[in-house]
Order: sequence, then structure tokens, then C-alpha cells
Amino acid sequence: MKSKSWIILGVSCFVCLLPLFAQEQSEPRTPVELVATYEALADTILAADRAEEDLVKGILATTYGHAQAARRQAEAKIAAGEDSRSALEALAAYVSQLGNEGDSAVAGVRKRLVEGGHHHNAKGEEEGIYDEGFVIVTKAAKKVFLDAATEIGRSSREPSVEKLNAAWSKVEKEYKDLMASVAH
Repeated sequence: MKSKSWIILGVSCFVCLLPLFAQEQSEPRTPVELVATYEALADTILAADRAEEDLVKGILATTYGHAQAARRQAEAKIAAGEDSRSALEALAAYVSQLGNEGDSAVAGVRKRLVEGGHHHNAKGEEEGIYDEGFVIVTKAAKKVFLDAATEIGRSSREPSVEKLNAAWSKVEKEYKDLMASVAH
């Protein structure tokens, strides 16, 4: 977190120079310049949280788009009587990524943030709503996605459009509900 170090250094330098700017006041107050700097820092922190949420929404939207394409491919192969196993497995993997807010690379970033003390949904984690470090996907939504991924994966043994559509309808509903809950 180099940017935090620079902010802390900047604030520290400013504090050291305050006596040069000090004016006699009728009542003890925090200098206006320090309050303004603190306001700017708060804006930066809150903007970072919003940026994280927007980025995770983008990850989910991209993954959902890939899942939709994989579903169409699997459905077409099943309907044509072709081997659909790889398409169903790809779809199951994408649906699993929805439940995990991304793949293992994203999980690595999330782990780094958590280890650094950043918990986007700290209160939700305490209440058991979110897994540690998760930004958008709740534990309940994660279960729906992972259960659907399992159903899709199992359907590769005896593929049918009906089984595929039944599992996909759960994914589609959960994704839409999740995105509606975080719309700004």
C-alpha cells in the first residue's frame, strides 16, 4: 500500500508545519487544513470501496456472459446429439466462478486484501452473510451458484436440454437478484 504510505507521510509533514500556520483562536479547534486533508482521505477511502465493488460487479458480469455463451454452446451440442461434456464442464466452471466471485487469481487478490486488513463487508462477515473478503456474492448466493454448478457438471453424464435449462434458470435468477441488490 504505497499510496497509504505517501498519504501518511504527507499528513505527517503537514502536521509538522502547522505551528508555522497557527493563528490565535478564541476556542481550541482542529485546524481547518487538517480537517480538509482528513475529508480528502475519507473521500479516497470511500472511492476505493466503491471502485472495488464496481470491479467485482464487472468480474461477475464478464463471467456471467461467458457462462451464457457456454450454456448456448452446450444446449446446441445436446440438441444436435453431439458430445457436450466439455461445454457442460466449461459452463459448470463459469457458474462456480460466479459463486466464488472469480477464479483462483481473483481469490489471491482477495486474500491479499484480507491479510492487509481490508474487509469490504466486515459487518456482513460478522453477521454470517458474506464469506471473508467477499464483496457482492453472499453465502446464500454462493450456495445457489455452487449447487447449480454441481448439477450442470453431473448432467454431463446424461445430458438433456431440460436438465440444463432447469439448472441454468437457478443461475439466471440468482445472478439477476444479486445484481439488483447492488444496483446504485
